[in-house]
Formats: sequence, structure tokens, C-alpha cells
Amino acid sequence: MGEVQVRPAVPGEWEAVGGLRWDSVYEFGGQALDPREVFAAQFATWAGQHRGSHECFVAVEEGRVIGMTWLAIVPRVPSARAFDRASGDLQCAYVEPGRRNRGIGGRLIDAIVDRARERGLERVTVHSSPRAVAVYERHGFAAEGRLLHAYVVHRDAPAAGAATEVSGEPDPG
Repeated sequence: MGEVQVRPAVPGEWEAVGGLRWDSVYEFGGQALDPREVFAAQFATWAGQHRGSHECFVAVEEGRVIGMTWLAIVPRVPSARAFDRASGDLQCAYVEPGRRNRGIGGRLIDAIVDRARERGLERVTVHSSPRAVAVYERHGFAAEGRLLHAYVVHRDAPAAGAATEVSGEPDPG
């Protein structure tokens, strides 16, 4: 195995990223609506349409995308202390199963946090699987008593509040 580069994704990689997204849903027990190739092509179109609100970082080994994560940028209501405000949400972190436990997921997390800092975002949140919490904590994330969420069920979510076990990598959600 060669050296792994972590960097922003380029449009020519979005279909490969879409394939990883399909793999992540399938790996963690989700049911795909479309075949992998169809979803990957649709995903590439989506990524192009959401460039202003979502940034993708990839892990590339020998020219092949083997991991990804996304920074979703969420504008916030202006405050008297800071008019232009935004937060980030780390989404869809995934590394191919055969490439895990080599620090690639951590490098992807760090890239997202660094990018959020460059953009001046107030914070980055993540919805983690139970087994990935320690990974995020090693990279600066911490639980806070004031940050709450309401669980809303959708077709990708586990049954109301149930935890999903994963392989120790960041949650694909």
C-alpha cells in the first residue's frame, strides 16, 4: 500500500465519493434505493450543486479515493457580537474497511476541523456512532451539556434512538 494523501476533493472524484457513500450505507445495514453506479452518478451531480454549502475531503491512495468526509456549512442568525456567523457539521466520514486503523479517519477529521478554522466557523458538530466517539475525542471533539438535538426518524436512521455499532471508524451518517 502506498502513501495516503488527504486533501479537498475535486469534481472528477465526486463519483468515487458517491460510491463510498453508497458503500457506507450498505455496510451499516441500510437499504440502497438504486444500484451503486446509478447512485454514484447522481451523487456527483448533487455534490456539484451543493459546492457552496458542503466541502468534501478525501483520502487518496495510489490515485484511488479510499476515504471521505464532508463539512456542511450552516449559516447562523446574526448576533450583536458577530453579524456574520456560521457553524459546521462533519458528515459522512468513511474509510474503506481494508484501510482502517491506520489513522486515515483521524487525518480526515483534522482536515475538516482545519478547514472550519480557516473559514472562521464557530464550531463543528458531529453525530457519531458509539464506537467512533473516542476517535473524535482524540481529535478535539468533546460532549457539551448545552448542545442538544431532537431525534427525527428518516429512512437512513436506526429505529428511534437505537445505537448502531460500527467498526471503530467515524459514523457514516
